[in-house]
Amino acid sequence: MSGREDIFQKAMNDGHSAAWDQEWDKAVAAYRQALQEFPDHPKALNSLGLALYQLGRFEEALQTYINVAKISSDDPVPMEKVAQLSERIGDLKMAVDAALRAGDLFLKQRDTEKALENWVRVTNISPENAVAHSRLAQVHEKLGHPQQAVTEYLAIASILQRAGNIEKTKEMVNKALSLLPNSIEARQADSLLKGGQLLPKPLRGKGGTGPIRMAQVKELEKPKASSGLDPVAEGRQKALTQLAEMLFEFSDDSPSAQERKGISAIMRGTGGISLQQSEQTKVVMHLGMAIDAQTKGNEAQAAEELEAALEAGFAHPSLYYVLGLLRFKGEKLESAQRYLQNAIKHNDYALGTRLLLGQLFAARSQLNPAALEYLEALKIADSVTVPVERADEISQQYEPLIEANQNQQDDAALRKICDNVSSLLMRSDWREQLFKMRDQMPKQQESDMIAPLADVILQAQSSTVLESMTRVNQLARTGNLRSAMDEAYYAMQHAPTYLPLHMLMGDLLVQEKHDADAIVKYSIVAHAYSVRGEAAQATKILRRIIQLAPMDLGARNRLIDQLIARGQVDDAIREYLELAAIYYRLADLNMARKTYTTALRVVQQGNADREWNAHILQRMADIDLQRLDWKQALRVYEQIRTIAPDDSTTRRQLVELNLRMAQTDKAMQELENYTTHLESQNKNDVAVLFIEDLLKEHPEQPLLKRAFAMRLHQAGRTEEAISVLDTLGETLMQTGNKQAAIEVITQIVMMNPPNAEDYRRLLLQMQSS
Repeated sequence: MSGREDIFQKAMNDGHSAAWDQEWDKAVAAYRQALQEFPDHPKALNSLGLALYQLGRFEEALQTYINVAKISSDDPVPMEKVAQLSERIGDLKMAVDAALRAGDLFLKQRDTEKALENWVRVTNISPENAVAHSRLAQVHEKLGHPQQAVTEYLAIASILQRAGNIEKTKEMVNKALSLLPNSIEARQADSLLKGGQLLPKPLRGKGGTGPIRMAQVKELEKPKASSGLDPVAEGRQKALTQLAEMLFEFSDDSPSAQERKGISAIMRGTGGISLQQSEQTKVVMHLGMAIDAQTKGNEAQAAEELEAALEAGFAHPSLYYVLGLLRFKGEKLESAQRYLQNAIKHNDYALGTRLLLGQLFAARSQLNPAALEYLEALKIADSVTVPVERADEISQQYEPLIEANQNQQDDAALRKICDNVSSLLMRSDWREQLFKMRDQMPKQQESDMIAPLADVILQAQSSTVLESMTRVNQLARTGNLRSAMDEAYYAMQHAPTYLPLHMLMGDLLVQEKHDADAIVKYSIVAHAYSVRGEAAQATKILRRIIQLAPMDLGARNRLIDQLIARGQVDDAIREYLELAAIYYRLADLNMARKTYTTALRVVQQGNADREWNAHILQRMADIDLQRLDWKQALRVYEQIRTIAPDDSTTRRQLVELNLRMAQTDKAMQELENYTTHLESQNKNDVAVLFIEDLLKEHPEQPLLKRAFAMRLHQAGRTEEAISVLDTLGETLMQTGNKQAAIEVITQIVMMNPPNAEDYRRLLLQMQSS
């Protein structure tokens, strides 16, 4: 049934608007709404696929592009996306099949460059794929690329030889020799073949390592997939997947990877987390070997490789988590504890880390810290059993329980806590068990305080503190703030380290208009939560401080640190941008630019949305322009051009900056590159308008006028072009620039106007005089 076009168009516009603002969740919702009207609309499906990809939902994006490929079977682009996403998730068979098909479709459209790119993708993943090598050999031969064709024919010969087809092997080697008789590789192959020796195997190209490692990680937990994973194994799988994704990024040789290399060039020498090329190579090697060792069950070697990557400068929560787990399994408890402490703040690894630390302390017979770690783990796990908006509330209910058990000396009671929490969580169906326990608890009204699951496991002396906090809230609601504070101080005698109580006291100070005192209180509480590894609570409190004091730069920097520790890189970037904006408003341009540079490094290192690159670089370029640092601005705009080739503002700035710096040749080269790019997209009218706008700012530039005339001629507006050149020629003659005037008249002759003969005679006169 046909849908409504108006609803479809509005949803698509909303999706595009959200995508432009990098609000990918909203974009996904809008595109899904559009697809409700027209479920098989290729453009809507393509847009949805892109939005899902930006959110890191690769499986969903892959399925979307598979649907597009079925609907638009002759379009190579969705098939290419299927290949790329299949690589990303480690499905190498689908990646190979899709890339082969995409290459064939691109070739049908006479786009040989893209066809070659997809077939090379196949050989990177599967070096002994004869079909891809055959396609590459034939196309390179037809394009007049003899060296590349010889390489491919020799690869085919090696594959055929190992398949036992000697006649075909000889034919391929002879083919290579006929193309390049003096080729050293072809002669060596011929010599080996005549001597009855095996030809070298085809080598895996650059960019093939990442997908292979991703496939290994995918296979690692496959036997357990049907029954699920316990939290520790889940954390391990997430960490290995993230490490494989980083390997994928490092080994990727696509344009987006080149873009990242360009960004590294800008940040060189700024310090921070960017790795030098030599260190990066070491990291890639050690991570690859670690994943390979894990796949083969060699955990001791895997740990050594990860430690080598750490020594090379690669510090990441995923690495710390896997390394801590491996060292714990190897009974190296001290190093395991040290590594795990560095992973505890990250959302993906907090639960698994707490459980591992609980096991670690229990193995040392340190039952008190073991019980506390298990309670922290239960607190994290329990938050999944309640609505998201009440997760903080349930976490706070654990505070008095943890407080009450800090000084517990009864080993039997502590061991019971450890055993009960461990048996509840260290199982593949732990989520189902938690939900069953919550269902069995007494039902409560929506407005009631949610009871923690820990109440079922232990009976703690925490009711006094909770009752006192209830009274504090009641007094505050009735406006008795002084009495509420007195009650809070009374409660603090029973639980001096109960942080929610200190937060409540901070809230009372805010109500009493003592903001400065409240900020001091909040800062202490945030620091305490951070030290305890509870980054979520620390983040929430730091946001509260910033609401009270937006110019508190220290609080904002601490908030950024917490967000990065939790893996919320996009949120951290937003805070960096706000921090830079504050420096900008304070007219501290140096600190503003430095903050943008730091944000750019975080985008490069973390799993942030790559759309941030152009956004941040644009801000940096604006500051460079204001500081009249045209040379630096030019370098930044060149990077933006690489990332966003269709950005007309950036292209214009490149031309204008080169003109200001008296680099006319470079300016014209930039102009030519952009107008050629527009021409390839059938946007010649846009090219004409672009140059026309430049001429309004730079009417004295003869080369701009000549470029304008050329584009007018190509757009079929030859009369206007000749008029522009006539005027320019007269001006040049009046200023005595005879050579330039001759070049202008020559350009007119080449346009072959009706009175071309008159211009030829004029040209002869000028050349002879």
